[in-house]
Parts: sequence; structure tokens; C-alpha cells
Amino acid sequence: MSQTPLSYRDAGVDIDAADDLVKDIKQLAATTQRPEVMGGVGGFGALMRLPSGYRDPVLVSGTDGVGTKLRLGIDQGRVRGLGIDLVAMCVNDILCCGAEPLFFLDYYATGKLDPATAAEVIAGIADGCRQAGCALIGGETAEMPGMYGSGDFDLAGFAVGVAEADAIVDGRRNVQAGDVLVGLASSGLHSNGFSLARAVVARQGADMDEEVDGHALGDLLLAPTRIYAPAVKALLGQLPVHAMAHITGGGITENLPRVLPEGCGAEVDPNTWQRPAIFDWLADKGPVTPEEMLRTFNCGIGFVFALPADSLDDALQRLRDAGEAPCVIGKVVEGEAGVRYSA
Repeated sequence: MSQTPLSYRDAGVDIDAADDLVKDIKQLAATTQRPEVMGGVGGFGALMRLPSGYRDPVLVSGTDGVGTKLRLGIDQGRVRGLGIDLVAMCVNDILCCGAEPLFFLDYYATGKLDPATAAEVIAGIADGCRQAGCALIGGETAEMPGMYGSGDFDLAGFAVGVAEADAIVDGRRNVQAGDVLVGLASSGLHSNGFSLARAVVARQGADMDEEVDGHALGDLLLAPTRIYAPAVKALLGQLPVHAMAHITGGGITENLPRVLPEGCGAEVDPNTWQRPAIFDWLADKGPVTPEEMLRTFNCGIGFVFALPADSLDDALQRLRDAGEAPCVIGKVVEGEAGVRYSA
């Protein structure tokens, strides 16, 4: 007995829906273009020239995801900010090398494609690319029945930037004892520590509409990650920046030592900045110890510069002019590696 022929749609993959999504992506990508883009979304490869003016250009790349913040965003039906998070987590990393962000690619994987949800995520990615000054040049949308739960998806991002070879920022070569540490505010948790944050929420049975310092808990947890490209641009090439650190999972405790040379540590005073209320809520409701807070979350500082002390005043003014509210959070000291916090 003959059987009804099977189609790809019968197997759970809707090519027509994916084609319609690509059309939407092309429109969104067009809002992020740079003049160097030669060919973007839709081909087998995306093409881009290096910007003019570089004598000895070096490409700098980074890749990351959004972590379990995805779970919260999906459950709350608030996914656009996750696209911004994806760009931020990749771009902020390559900024630490002194790279100018050039282009970004994304990977969106799901069990059954929901074009509206995917378009909302990619609109957020385009938002992030515009903030970073880079082009959304390509990506991949994968529909994989049986691999993900209903309504679930995963994200990965890839950023490529360029730096002059002799201007690459390498803290392990340039940082010296006596350098000052200047911190820039985070917008909240950014995209790190959400497994712990979600555990606190679950333990408390907290509602996302619960008010924390005048804001809904869900709004504070899902605030998009800040992109620090404008602040970095305000200093690079203008002042001697010895190092930069993106404060991601592991907090200042784990991330700052990554850019310090052997024989140097850091002294940091957490009282020099205002810690956002969401971190106080997590610490109290967990409860989570002060040490665990500092080695899990950014606790209010999302990016750190190490600068020579005689450049401090100029740097602070330039950052203020770029719309930041910088604060001096500590200094580099001789001695054992790691971060020591003042009481």
C-alpha cells in the first residue's frame, strides 16, 4: 500500500517561514550597514572590506551567548532585549583589545520557527549593532524539530573588529602599579549570573511584577546589557589606556586580573559606586554572601579602564562628555595577583 509522501514541512521545518524571516532580516540589517560592506545577508558568505586608514590592521574576534537569561526572557515573552545582550557580550569583549567593531553575525536555533519571535530577537540584535557601530552582516537561523522545547530557542553571536597592530591594548604589557581603575556603570546584571539569580527568584517564589526600588523585578532582571563602544572611542587614541576589562560572569573578582601583569594586583573599594538595588535584593533574598556576590555578578560596574594617574582628570572629563558617569574604583598595586576589596 502506497504511503502519502512526506515533505520537509511535515517533518517540522517550514522553509517558507524561514524565507520570509530572511526578508525581514535583510531590512533590519540594512539599518546597521557600514560603507565597507560589500555583500551581506542572503549569500553563502558575507563580504566586507577593511576600513581605510589602518597601516597594519589586525582582526580581533569574539563569540558569546546570553546564558540562562534566555530562560527568563522566553518565559516572560520579552525577547528583544536578548538580542541587544547578544551583541553587547561579544562587542564589549573585543573592545578590551582596543578594537573598532566592524561586523556581527548571529546564530538563532529553535525547535519550531516562530517568525514573530525570531524577528523581535533580530530587531534587538540590529539595535545592538547600531549602538556598537558595527554591521549585522550575516547569520544562521536553524529550525531543528526535537532539539528544543516548545517556544524555546538559543542564541550565539560572533563579533569581528579591527585594531592597529601597534595600538592593541594589552594590559599584561602596559599596566603598572599606581595605575588608577575607572569604572563605568552597568545597567544591572547584564547577561551573567542568571542561574544564581533565577535560583533566588525560585526560592522566594517571587513575582516578576514585584516592586524593587520602584521598578518591577522583571524589568530590572531583563534590562539589556550596556554597550561601551562610545565610551571606549572617547578615550582610545586620545589618552594612554593601559587596559580595559569587561566585567562579565565572575564579576570584578575574576575579570580584572585577566588584564593585569604578573606581580600586580588590584585594590577595589565597592563603596565608590552606587550598587543598583537589584543586587541588594538578590543578596538579601538569597541570601548570597558578599564574597559570592562579587565573584558572580558585576554588582554595578560593567567595564573598567586602567589608566596612568596623570591622565585621570582628562579621562574622567572625556567619559562624562560621552554621557558616562565614571567613578574611580581603585588602583593597581604591586604584589599578589587578584583583587582585594576594602571594607
